[in-house]
Amino acid sequence: MKLRGIDFGNVLGASGVQGFFGEGYWFHKVWSLFGLNFARMTFVAKTATLLPRKGNMLLTQHYTPRNPFPGCVKARPLRGVMLNSVGLSNPGLGALLGTGNWQKRTEPFLLSIMSLTDTPKKRMEELRLMVEIIGFVKDSFSAPFGLQINLSCPNTRHNPHELIGESAKVLEIADILGVPIMPKYSIASAPVQAIRELNDHPSCDAICVSNTLPFGWQGVDWQSVWGSKTSPLAKLGGGGLSGKTLRPLVCEWIARLRDAGFTKPINGGGGILCSKDVEHYHDVGASSVFLGSVAVLRPWRVEAIINQANNLNWR
Repeated sequence: MKLRGIDFGNVLGASGVQGFFGEGYWFHKVWSLFGLNFARMTFVAKTATLLPRKGNMLLTQHYTPRNPFPGCVKARPLRGVMLNSVGLSNPGLGALLGTGNWQKRTEPFLLSIMSLTDTPKKRMEELRLMVEIIGFVKDSFSAPFGLQINLSCPNTRHNPHELIGESAKVLEIADILGVPIMPKYSIASAPVQAIRELNDHPSCDAICVSNTLPFGWQGVDWQSVWGSKTSPLAKLGGGGLSGKTLRPLVCEWIARLRDAGFTKPINGGGGILCSKDVEHYHDVGASSVFLGSVAVLRPWRVEAIINQANNLNWR
């Protein structure tokens, strides 16, 4: 998938699947002995906000999870699903840039940012500040990078429909950076016809879909999928679902978007737990895929999935 002449490859990581800087998580080191390998997958940083955000996951001084088994993440590997309510825990964009780690990367990658304030006007002001901060240090980056703008996180207590309506303004603000821009959506809150309109927006290089599905979303039979209609993360807002349940839902959404006339690149993901799942995304018109929950639920399959994605000719 090439955006503005930059080759981001056929398979991306989901935002944060390798942490803020690509360092990964403690269990990645264990599973690397049994085949876990992220080589040939484009790095996408964990989402940053303008100001430090405590969220629901305590971080170390190196911005990695303090608890090896955080209470804001629940996994059911046998069912192939997991929930998280991390809540965008991060030290703020300035602190992350201040480490210099992103600037040292030598291969194309994507930063991920999100504005969190409670009104559209304030969100646009916050986004402008984040864009200015990135622009200030842009020339110090060793590798070309793109910007993934999260307009879909289920754990931030915003009205997602408000955020979708702000897409055009967000794109105009971010375009000043002169880098590829990829807004990220959830099928739970992004109407196909609304996203279709972005096809004509000059600052939209591609879209990414889908973020997790908020627990309780009416498009999922929660008793069947999770084994309960009550989220184990109810005290943390319910959390967002990832895993195998998403794949047919996201693929169907992408197919409808293509049928509606959307021709720009689509980075599709959700529920990719085996190589065959990649083919489903390919067949419905995705331009690339991203991998997330598989690194927790089926880590030994990651390398084969990446190889399969790189063996296909994408739209």
